[in-house]
Amino acid sequence: MFEIFEKGMRYPIKIWLENKANLEDGCLEQAVRLSNLPFVHKWISLMPDTHVGMGMPIGGVVALDNVVIPNAVGVDIGCGMIWQSTDVKVSDTKEIMTDRGDFIHTLVNSILRDIPVGFNRHKTKQPCLTLDKADKEMHKYERDLVLVPEIEAGYMQVGTLGGGNHFIEIQEDDEGYLSFMIHSGSRHFGNQICNYFHDKARQNAKKWGSNVPDEWRLAYLPADSFEGQQYINWMNLALDFAYENRAAMLKKVRSIFDAMIEKYTDIKFEYGEEINCHHNYASLETHYNKKVWVHRKGATRANKGEKLVIPGAMGSFSYICEGLGNPESFNSSSHGAGRAYSRKGAMDAFSKDEVLDDLKSIGVILAKHNKKDVAEESRFAYKDIGKVMDNQKDLVKIIKRLKTVGVVKG
Repeated sequence: MFEIFEKGMRYPIKIWLENKANLEDGCLEQAVRLSNLPFVHKWISLMPDTHVGMGMPIGGVVALDNVVIPNAVGVDIGCGMIWQSTDVKVSDTKEIMTDRGDFIHTLVNSILRDIPVGFNRHKTKQPCLTLDKADKEMHKYERDLVLVPEIEAGYMQVGTLGGGNHFIEIQEDDEGYLSFMIHSGSRHFGNQICNYFHDKARQNAKKWGSNVPDEWRLAYLPADSFEGQQYINWMNLALDFAYENRAAMLKKVRSIFDAMIEKYTDIKFEYGEEINCHHNYASLETHYNKKVWVHRKGATRANKGEKLVIPGAMGSFSYICEGLGNPESFNSSSHGAGRAYSRKGAMDAFSKDEVLDDLKSIGVILAKHNKKDVAEESRFAYKDIGKVMDNQKDLVKIIKRLKTVGVVKG
């Protein structure tokens, strides 16, 4: 970790990289803008996977005094990870043939068939305790008429994957055991909430005496204002929805896996540990003896002893970790490897066939409806997850390393 605190900056920036040369210029520019906000607590923290985002760097952590910034959480509120282990050996599935091919091929194709991905959603309402609760507490949300229809629409989206860098993976740890990992968030819900309240923040900027330039896309809401409280209500609803969304997908994956194991094998097995964690959110926490709104945008909470999931790119390694509770990062870590290429840049740099050939060469089975844009998610479009983990040894302790065996993409 190194620190930048130069002339013209109100607060320092702590960066978990080797040196300034490893930080892209646009990312540093965004961090410097954050550092000049008057309500920052202590400093800005950039995780080792940091890269340019909308308004605030992805892989960024900022603690704010009585202020929330919609774009410092981002449009995919509650995006995060769920992981569960099993005591099934991947090697024990290698020779199993089903009526549709080998076991892993059939498993990922069955998941792709049964879980809506991309812009798809369920055709009928799905059970969702989070939305049931919201419906009973409509007094908390009814003033924001534009957003209210998202509650009803959410019943069709819970248990769906989305697209982009979201995935469902079958993974193998270094001891050979199979596990499941899912990366997804609040779907359309979070996008609507972020954009709605960003506009609210812009419209009320003069009322709150804001001098934050509009082009910075860091319009803020006082946390104790009506608008700030409404954003917090909706953000927490999106967080709960994202958490339940991941759990619903894991339940479906498990049911598919259970049925296949029962039908095609005589394997007796048990599920093990489960971890479900966010990496796009804001929460009221105490740091350096002050209650502040910690915004983690593409960053994972890593309290001392807390279990967390840090995924790599499709076909690389992912990690189960234990937080070290480092106060300088506001008890945070990276949320993944972080992009080295933009989506367009990756499409320009890598061809579809190159990516498919690469996955085949390392034994990764891909299930995806449309492979035309697969280069966006090439493992080479991301930073080296090994280097990312090396740069945050003071933030997390690695418990388990996992590699991709099969992957479902939107």
